[in-house]
Amino acid sequence: MSTTTAPVTDTVTMLRRNLVHAKRYPGMTIGVIVMPVLLLLLFDYIFGGALGRAMSGVRYIDYVVPGMMLMIPAYLVAGVAVGVASDMTKGIVDRFRTMPMSHAAILTGQVLGTLIQGLLGVILMVVVGVLIGFRSGANPLAWLAAFGLVGLVIFGLAWLGVGFGLSASTPESASNLPAPILFLPFLGSGLVPTDTMPGGVRQFAEYQPFTPMTETLRGLLSGTPIGHNGIVAVAWCVGFAVVGYWWSRTQFRRKTR
Repeated sequence: MSTTTAPVTDTVTMLRRNLVHAKRYPGMTIGVIVMPVLLLLLFDYIFGGALGRAMSGVRYIDYVVPGMMLMIPAYLVAGVAVGVASDMTKGIVDRFRTMPMSHAAILTGQVLGTLIQGLLGVILMVVVGVLIGFRSGANPLAWLAAFGLVGLVIFGLAWLGVGFGLSASTPESASNLPAPILFLPFLGSGLVPTDTMPGGVRQFAEYQPFTPMTETLRGLLSGTPIGHNGIVAVAWCVGFAVVGYWWSRTQFRRKTR
């Protein structure tokens, strides 16, 4: 096997391992996917009546679904962190390092496995949204762009999740470290317009990463202009991926010397 194809083959092998692991132990995957779906039902059926009065003629279900689509990438960060921390503490990574394989494939396989699980979860979220009344006038190209952005968000956040997992001393601590990221979708424009928030909170909500991502998704799915939000959203995703990748590689080298 050539030196060019070997890392790719190793990455595919590690991707297959992560997908098989998720299939045999679905608890974590189901948890991070089902919880956002339950939140969608909660906000639409319980809070939707009151919150919908601030939507200026837009149905609340049409407003909230794009924001809820980003809940799954945020929740997956904790799942990735726990998975990586478990591998590091159970010794399986040391076993892999004794084998003639690319060490980078161990982390890349985890990220790609998370990407596939996350996209499947978002598809389920959209299906549930349609069943309870979500309607979009987006054309196939806009839907493709929306899922491309969601995939980019998952990819960037998954690398941050790997960094959290490698930095944690135990799987339990790994589940707590990404807590600030889990709260960010609630503090943006995903659930209510930012202009309904108090002054300081509104400024934070308008400039935090999930708001331009949400507004880009909302614009793509509703056919409204997205302005500069698309460029800002992509920049945040690329930034997350670059920082997460560098952080993960640095931590991995330090812990596997």
